[in-house]
Amino acid sequence: MSSSQDIIYWGIQVIAPFLGTVTFALLFGVPRKYYFLCGITGTTGWLIYVLAQQAGAPAAEATFLASAAVVFLSRIFAVNVKCPVTVFLISGIIPLVPGSSVYWAAYYLVMNETGKAMESGFTAVRLAVAIVLGIVIIQELPNRWFHLKRKKEHK
Repeated sequence: MSSSQDIIYWGIQVIAPFLGTVTFALLFGVPRKYYFLCGITGTTGWLIYVLAQQAGAPAAEATFLASAAVVFLSRIFAVNVKCPVTVFLISGIIPLVPGSSVYWAAYYLVMNETGKAMESGFTAVRLAVAIVLGIVIIQELPNRWFHLKRKKEHK
Protein backbone atom coordinates (compact mmCIF):
# COMPACT_ATOMS: atom_id res chain seq x y z
CA MET A 1 0.00 0.00 0.00
CA SER A 2 1.11 3.53 -0.62
CA SER A 3 1.39 6.00 2.22
CA SER A 4 -1.91 7.71 1.33
CA GLN A 5 -3.64 4.30 1.31
CA ASP A 6 -2.04 3.52 4.68
CA ILE A 7 -3.36 6.79 6.11
CA ILE A 8 -6.86 6.06 4.82
CA TYR A 9 -6.73 2.44 6.04
CA TRP A 10 -5.58 3.36 9.55
CA GLY A 11 -7.94 6.33 9.67
CA ILE A 12 -10.85 3.96 9.04
CA GLN A 13 -9.44 1.46 11.57
CA VAL A 14 -9.51 4.21 14.22
CA ILE A 15 -12.65 6.18 13.34
CA ALA A 16 -15.04 3.30 12.60
CA PRO A 17 -14.66 1.41 15.90
CA PHE A 18 -14.67 4.68 17.84
CA LEU A 19 -17.95 5.78 16.26
CA GLY A 20 -19.45 2.30 16.52
CA THR A 21 -18.57 2.04 20.19
CA VAL A 22 -19.86 5.52 21.02
CA THR A 23 -23.06 4.84 19.07
CA PHE A 24 -23.64 1.64 21.01
CA ALA A 25 -22.88 3.48 24.26
CA LEU A 26 -25.60 5.95 23.30
CA LEU A 27 -28.06 3.10 22.65
CA PHE A 28 -27.00 1.34 25.84
CA GLY A 29 -27.78 4.45 27.90
CA VAL A 30 -24.24 5.29 28.99
CA PRO A 31 -23.97 8.79 30.52
CA ARG A 32 -22.68 11.31 27.97
CA LYS A 33 -19.58 12.15 30.03
CA TYR A 34 -18.26 8.59 29.40
CA TYR A 35 -18.69 8.48 25.60
CA PHE A 36 -15.09 9.39 24.85
CA LEU A 37 -13.67 6.76 27.22
CA CYS A 38 -16.04 4.16 25.74
CA GLY A 39 -14.81 5.08 22.26
CA ILE A 40 -11.19 4.79 23.35
CA THR A 41 -11.90 1.37 24.86
CA GLY A 42 -13.53 0.00 21.70
CA THR A 43 -10.91 1.51 19.41
CA THR A 44 -8.04 0.12 21.48
CA GLY A 45 -9.52 -3.37 21.38
CA TRP A 46 -10.08 -3.19 17.63
CA LEU A 47 -6.56 -1.91 16.94
CA ILE A 48 -5.06 -4.72 19.01
CA TYR A 49 -7.19 -7.20 17.06
CA VAL A 50 -6.08 -5.78 13.68
CA LEU A 51 -2.40 -5.62 14.67
CA ALA A 52 -2.49 -9.19 16.03
CA GLN A 53 -4.10 -10.39 12.79
CA GLN A 54 -1.45 -8.58 10.75
CA ALA A 55 1.24 -10.24 12.88
CA GLY A 56 -0.18 -13.62 11.87
CA ALA A 57 -2.25 -14.51 14.93
CA PRO A 58 -5.33 -16.64 14.29
CA ALA A 59 -8.67 -14.85 14.70
CA ALA A 60 -9.42 -16.50 18.06
CA GLU A 61 -6.06 -15.49 19.54
CA ALA A 62 -6.38 -11.95 18.20
CA THR A 63 -9.89 -11.74 19.65
CA PHE A 64 -8.67 -13.03 23.03
CA LEU A 65 -5.86 -10.44 23.18
CA ALA A 66 -8.19 -7.65 22.12
CA SER A 67 -10.93 -8.59 24.58
CA ALA A 68 -8.40 -8.85 27.40
CA ALA A 69 -7.20 -5.34 26.52
CA VAL A 70 -10.79 -4.05 26.45
CA VAL A 71 -11.49 -5.50 29.91
CA PHE A 72 -8.21 -4.21 31.31
CA LEU A 73 -8.87 -0.70 29.99
CA SER A 74 -12.50 -0.87 31.15
CA ARG A 75 -11.37 -1.70 34.66
CA ILE A 76 -8.82 1.12 34.68
CA PHE A 77 -11.44 3.64 33.54
CA ALA A 78 -14.12 2.30 35.92
CA VAL A 79 -11.90 2.43 38.99
CA ASN A 80 -10.56 5.88 38.21
CA VAL A 81 -13.84 7.58 37.28
CA LYS A 82 -15.80 5.58 39.89
CA CYS A 83 -18.45 3.90 37.78
CA PRO A 84 -19.34 0.29 36.92
CA VAL A 85 -16.98 -1.66 34.62
CA THR A 86 -19.93 -2.59 32.40
CA VAL A 87 -20.23 1.03 31.24
CA PHE A 88 -17.01 0.63 29.28
CA LEU A 89 -16.90 -3.15 28.84
CA ILE A 90 -20.18 -3.73 27.04
CA SER A 91 -19.71 -0.80 24.68
CA GLY A 92 -16.02 -1.53 24.13
CA ILE A 93 -16.46 -5.20 23.28
CA ILE A 94 -18.93 -4.50 20.44
CA PRO A 95 -16.29 -4.17 17.67
CA LEU A 96 -15.03 -7.68 18.53
CA VAL A 97 -18.39 -9.48 18.52
CA PRO A 98 -18.40 -12.13 15.76
CA GLY A 99 -21.55 -10.91 14.04
CA SER A 100 -20.51 -11.77 10.51
CA SER A 101 -19.76 -15.39 11.44
CA VAL A 102 -23.22 -15.74 12.96
CA TYR A 103 -24.78 -14.10 9.89
CA TRP A 104 -22.99 -16.45 7.50
CA ALA A 105 -23.85 -19.49 9.61
CA ALA A 106 -27.53 -18.57 9.43
CA TYR A 107 -27.29 -17.75 5.73
CA TYR A 108 -25.64 -21.06 4.86
CA LEU A 109 -28.15 -22.91 7.01
CA VAL A 110 -31.04 -21.32 5.12
CA MET A 111 -29.31 -22.06 1.80
CA ASN A 112 -29.00 -25.71 2.90
CA GLU A 113 -25.18 -25.67 2.88
CA THR A 114 -24.74 -27.47 6.16
CA GLY A 115 -20.94 -27.84 5.99
CA LYS A 116 -20.37 -24.13 5.48
CA ALA A 117 -23.00 -23.33 8.15
CA MET A 118 -21.21 -25.53 10.67
CA GLU A 119 -17.84 -24.00 9.81
CA SER A 120 -19.13 -20.43 10.23
CA GLY A 121 -21.02 -21.36 13.37
CA PHE A 122 -17.96 -23.01 14.89
CA THR A 123 -15.91 -19.90 14.06
CA ALA A 124 -18.50 -17.73 15.84
CA VAL A 125 -18.44 -19.99 18.91
CA ARG A 126 -14.62 -20.02 18.97
CA LEU A 127 -14.52 -16.20 18.84
CA ALA A 128 -17.21 -15.90 21.51
CA VAL A 129 -15.25 -18.24 23.79
CA ALA A 130 -12.11 -16.14 23.19
CA ILE A 131 -14.05 -13.04 24.27
CA VAL A 132 -15.37 -14.79 27.39
CA LEU A 133 -11.91 -16.05 28.36
CA GLY A 134 -10.44 -12.56 27.95
CA ILE A 135 -13.16 -11.13 30.18
CA VAL A 136 -12.90 -13.83 32.86
CA ILE A 137 -9.11 -13.78 33.12
CA ILE A 138 -8.80 -9.99 33.44
CA GLN A 139 -11.83 -9.73 35.77
CA GLU A 140 -10.03 -12.04 38.20
CA LEU A 141 -7.09 -9.65 38.65
CA PRO A 142 -7.05 -7.73 41.95
CA ASN A 143 -8.82 -4.37 41.88
CA ARG A 144 -5.81 -2.52 43.31
CA TRP A 145 -3.92 -3.13 40.04
CA PHE A 146 -6.24 -0.71 38.25
CA HIS A 147 -5.76 2.44 40.32
CA LEU A 148 -3.82 5.02 38.31
CA LYS A 149 -3.72 7.53 41.15
CA ARG A 150 -1.69 6.57 44.20
CA LYS A 151 -3.27 7.30 47.54
CA LYS A 152 -1.11 9.33 49.90
CA GLU A 153 0.28 7.29 52.71
CA HIS A 154 -0.82 8.39 56.16
CA LYS A 155 1.92 8.65 58.76
